[in-house]
Amino acid sequence: MSGTNIPAGGTGAGTGSGSNNAPQLPQRKKSKTGWIVGGAVGLIAVIVAVVLVIVNLQAPASTEANGAGSGSGSSSAPTTVSIGVTDSSQDYWATLTKLAAKENITLEVTNFSDYQQPNPALVQKQTDLNSFQHLRFLAQNNVETGDDLVPIASTVIVPLGLYSKKWTDVKDIPEGGQIAIPNDPSNQARGLFVLEKAGLITLTGDKATPTPADIDAAKSKVTVVTVDAAQTALSLDSVDGSIINNNYVADAGLDPNKAIFKDDPKDPGATPYINVIVARGADADNPAYLKVAELWHDKTVTDQVLAASKGSAVLVDGWTPEELRAELKKIEEQLKASE
Repeated sequence: MSGTNIPAGGTGAGTGSGSNNAPQLPQRKKSKTGWIVGGAVGLIAVIVAVVLVIVNLQAPASTEANGAGSGSGSSSAPTTVSIGVTDSSQDYWATLTKLAAKENITLEVTNFSDYQQPNPALVQKQTDLNSFQHLRFLAQNNVETGDDLVPIASTVIVPLGLYSKKWTDVKDIPEGGQIAIPNDPSNQARGLFVLEKAGLITLTGDKATPTPADIDAAKSKVTVVTVDAAQTALSLDSVDGSIINNNYVADAGLDPNKAIFKDDPKDPGATPYINVIVARGADADNPAYLKVAELWHDKTVTDQVLAASKGSAVLVDGWTPEELRAELKKIEEQLKASE
């Protein structure tokens, strides 16, 4: 609009000074009037143009302010965040997705069938976050691969339980019975610790990550067989008992409260088993990722998490990302020292 007004004013001034047929005195008078009128029109046009420029300059700032102020922390530009999980069928992911949408974040939940897939996918930038592992599992991954994956928020600690279709009490498991345990190093080690506390095996040495080779067979009541974590529940028909991670307990329709033995998530020694939301180290401070982590702790989400665990999970609040990373580093150093 300012480009149109300015030439219009200029044309008016040019017309007033362009006629030479009238007598000199009238011509001089007409020229003065034309100059005054033309000048006034030109001045008005300039003022209008300046006002329009000022308005245009202020408009983006106003839009940005409105965008930042809408909602609680929402961004003016939509953001897509993908998170890798192993339990996408649980209701709380749909709830979290809806909460994220209110913050202008499109949350894409990607499901993986076993524990070995989410971390490589995160490293390869197929996902932005993942939520399926505890600190010890993450530490083991980083030590073995050299990955720089870090926790940005805690979620829960869930007990690791021993389940059986044949026996209702640990004491009933016969001498020489067979127990299935997960084969990934961190959950395998935790499973062995559970069996040791249950009085079913005796471990030699004092390793942070024991393996079946560390079982003192002569002093142990049972033997163990290692299977993929996703297969532990399916193994129940063929073994005397099975150590099963909580999300596979839910998938198999088992009641976590029916475990014949389990570790205590409230035990101070359970810290390495705090489950976490994980990002690449370079993206640990990404505002959208931190917002998703914050929304996970919304009561509508956590109520569903606890319901899905049938009350067996323990919510973990109060840990800052820095504290979680310090704990991760400590576990990584312990693992390296035990190699």
